Amino acid sequence: MHNIQQIEDYLLKYAGEADQHLFEARLLLQPALHEQLLWQQKTYAIIRQYSRRQLKTEIESVHQHLFNEIEHITFRRKIMALFRK
Repeated sequence: MHNIQQIEDYLLKYAGEADQHLFEARLLLQPALHEQLLWQQKTYAIIRQYSRRQLKTEIESVHQHLFNEIEHITFRRKIMALFRK
């Protein structure tokens, strides 16, 4: 768990400059630590990708609600008028 916290501090730049350099030296000397770093980077990338998809889905849901339901017809007309000008 200690390595995970240090990797996170390194990747998210929470550690100070001296700690960053010390960690980079450890990466060179400890191939297993470097491999853990790569896996944690991949994990963060997957989380970001999932979050983007989730946000896109939520935005699309709001769009469908605001632009396709009859009770929001006035809102839809006002927005469309903005883009006609």
